[in-house]
Amino acid sequence: MRFNSKTLGAATVAALLTSGAAFAGSHSDVCNTPSALGDLGNFEGEVITIAGSMEGKDEEMLTNTISCFEKATGAVVKYSGSRDFAALIVADLRSNNAPNIAIFPQPGLAGDMAKEGHLVPLGDATASWMADNYGAGQSWVDLGTYANADGKKDMYGFAFKMDLKSLVWFSPEQFEDNGYEIPSTMEDLIALSDQMVADGNTPWCIGVESGNATGWTATDWMEDIMLRTTSPENYDRWVSNDLPFNSPEVINAMDVYGQFSRNDAYVAGGASSVATTFFGDAPKGLFSSPASCMMHRQASFIPAFFPKKGEEVANGEADFFYFPPFAAQDLGNPVLGAGTLWTMTKDSPATRAFFEFMKEPAAHEAWMSQGTFLTAHKGADLNAYATPALRKQGEILSNATTFRFDASDLMPGAIGAGAFWSEMTAFANGQDSKTTADNIQAAWDAIK
Repeated sequence: MRFNSKTLGAATVAALLTSGAAFAGSHSDVCNTPSALGDLGNFEGEVITIAGSMEGKDEEMLTNTISCFEKATGAVVKYSGSRDFAALIVADLRSNNAPNIAIFPQPGLAGDMAKEGHLVPLGDATASWMADNYGAGQSWVDLGTYANADGKKDMYGFAFKMDLKSLVWFSPEQFEDNGYEIPSTMEDLIALSDQMVADGNTPWCIGVESGNATGWTATDWMEDIMLRTTSPENYDRWVSNDLPFNSPEVINAMDVYGQFSRNDAYVAGGASSVATTFFGDAPKGLFSSPASCMMHRQASFIPAFFPKKGEEVANGEADFFYFPPFAAQDLGNPVLGAGTLWTMTKDSPATRAFFEFMKEPAAHEAWMSQGTFLTAHKGADLNAYATPALRKQGEILSNATTFRFDASDLMPGAIGAGAFWSEMTAFANGQDSKTTADNIQAAWDAIK
């Protein structure tokens, strides 16, 4: 699931954006990055318009980054951000009132607009560049590739600014006191969990309660495990329902998740507490005295819900490691996350130069230096990251062999934000995996 104003209050969103991040003091500081910009051309006075959903601190960091392009080319870039972006961009595109660039937070809507003929292809050269220069590059190319009305596929979406979900949070002090080591495989993680139980500790804090969105954290677990138990191609087939929800591969992933979440010895408060524990309260068990759990699987935003609102990461009370793959599956280093896709919605030479700007390591470093920005660009200097935690997350992204977007965000709303959530909540309350999967598949069949 991708957080937005529908699922979190404005104050919480602000906390997520600012937690643990350092912000640059001026445009000139931001643009003074380790990598120099290449020659992008002279577009003195030309105007590029950009529409997106980023507001607040994210908008401030975006405009700071854009200023580097303006300084290098003489162009004027005007950004308009709105939480109602999805509705506004559709109306603008369909009324021939398009900006030059539209920033889509989810691929599905971008694909719909490409099919209607409102997006300009970025070309094979850009696709080849991304495949070569991004970690798990082909994954990002595929994410931004859609068919037009004639069925011809092109790359339309340029991934710029990513989110990372495949993380396990822990207390370094607790690990050191108990002699625990960071696991490098899922087999090691399970063995570590068993060792914790043998030592009288509880391995995991898990909570899926989230008001009207209850169950979404369980879908993230499922998505991460799908990437570790079956092929990326099967993950894609699952997202499109070409691989039914009640297929053996999906039920197996649910059962693996159940080995963690439905094991009373594994979960703080016992398995019955999972459905009623607020997802934002779950990680607090890492910091209680004594600690009620040793680990918590959650995305990069979760420190905003820690007792000290993320200070724990900066002062060493909390850290994270990559949610590891099964060695026996030999599926590389898969990563689950999300990201924004920048699309060309009105062509111009200056707009094309802006997409060349986004290929430059310096463009990424300008935002990296401000905080709350992750990139898979292998050429970007990791030292540009605002915090050690962001650098470590950036390394995970750039080392990924496969990246996949959050599946529930790609599925139809009735499934991804409906039956998938509610049935995984029922699973947390004891419903068996086959019934859970059958019920989700029945809901999918009903919308065909």
